[in-house]
Amino acid sequence: MFLCCWLVLGALIPATLSIDPGVKVRLTEKGIEYGRQLGMAAMQQKLNSIQVPDFSGKERVSPIGKVRYNLSNIRVLKVGIPKSSVDLVPGTGVKMSIGDAFISLNGRWKVKYLRIIKHSGSFDLNVNGLNIATTISIKTDETGRPAVSSDSCSAAVGSAKVKFHGGGSWLYNLFTRFIDKALRNAMQKQICPRATSVVSDLNPQLKTLNVLAKVDKYAEIEYSMVSSPTVLKSSIDLNLKGEFYNIGKHQEPPFSPAAFNLPPQNNNMLYIGMSAFTVNSAAFVYNNAGVLSLSVTDDMIPKSSPIRLNTNTFGVIIPGIAKQFPGLMMKLLMKMEKIPTLTFETNNASVQATTTVTAFAIQTNSTLSPLFVLNLEASVSARMFVSEMKLAAAVTLNKMDLTLAKSNVGDFQSNLLRDTHCPQLER
Repeated sequence: MFLCCWLVLGALIPATLSIDPGVKVRLTEKGIEYGRQLGMAAMQQKLNSIQVPDFSGKERVSPIGKVRYNLSNIRVLKVGIPKSSVDLVPGTGVKMSIGDAFISLNGRWKVKYLRIIKHSGSFDLNVNGLNIATTISIKTDETGRPAVSSDSCSAAVGSAKVKFHGGGSWLYNLFTRFIDKALRNAMQKQICPRATSVVSDLNPQLKTLNVLAKVDKYAEIEYSMVSSPTVLKSSIDLNLKGEFYNIGKHQEPPFSPAAFNLPPQNNNMLYIGMSAFTVNSAAFVYNNAGVLSLSVTDDMIPKSSPIRLNTNTFGVIIPGIAKQFPGLMMKLLMKMEKIPTLTFETNNASVQATTTVTAFAIQTNSTLSPLFVLNLEASVSARMFVSEMKLAAAVTLNKMDLTLAKSNVGDFQSNLLRDTHCPQLER
């Protein structure tokens, strides 16, 4: 169903309608045009299921007299929709229009006149000039999912032409005069209920949409909307919550999303914008789970690097290490002391992090002997740009402050470690 194809993008709308979103999605007219193509297939399927009820009547036809007729077993053979459009209705939803559609049907007929004479046969019915217009409202329901409804519907049938098989020529006059209008009215009464059912059939599907997705064993993300879709003249904006949580424990972080806007662009089918809140909520979750830590060992350093993670290398800078723990490998444990903070600016992202770095000497029996603890405060910026159709970034180290928190190998100048060129780790 065409609405489901793009409403699923916004699927999901909790009761907390006043908070700012973490993620915004913009569906433009190009995206809606794609939905229109899918929607026409759904509408065509519904029109194929139109059921025209049997009907009968009697008319006086000269010179025969009173003729009783009956039309039955009317079924749809073919539906064509040569013209269709989907237009946005600001503040409401979308308007779906179908023009010059046609429906081909057939059925059985029978007549009785002069009390004893009967005729029967089949007929073909071609309905042309079928025009439908329905306005669809897009709102939210109490479960946090989208809900759609048909606000209005109008339908008109241009003509209904009948061709009979197996009867006298007088039948053509009878059915053309009296049955054409009856058939047209019967068809017209069926169309809007069918169009409305295309819309209403979406709601059971929308109610099954997930509002929560598991990321890994530590985290899940809620991507429900925090407000009803905003329908503008040329786009539909969806405001998604975009918040990470620890699995099974929905604890709100000590910060809130800040308002932000997508740039006024509509050239592409879809635009997605993410605020720093979403990334920071992930950092909050993983920090709570205790997984924002990194153990660094010598096998993670490229073999081509002259700098090795052992007491001989560090002993050049910190003599106490080489004296107390000669010839041993080392291990560094990096652990976040505060939640890392990401901020976004135009074409630029900055990360601030406060960590502790604990150094250990690895004894021959694999036990760890603590050497020193450093406090590390760092700030990194990345200027984002697109290069050869790929997202790229130029990274700048804004600040890196190292202070000695504790030492078991004597005091030393921590800035000596900061100024030492570090090789890139292999993970």
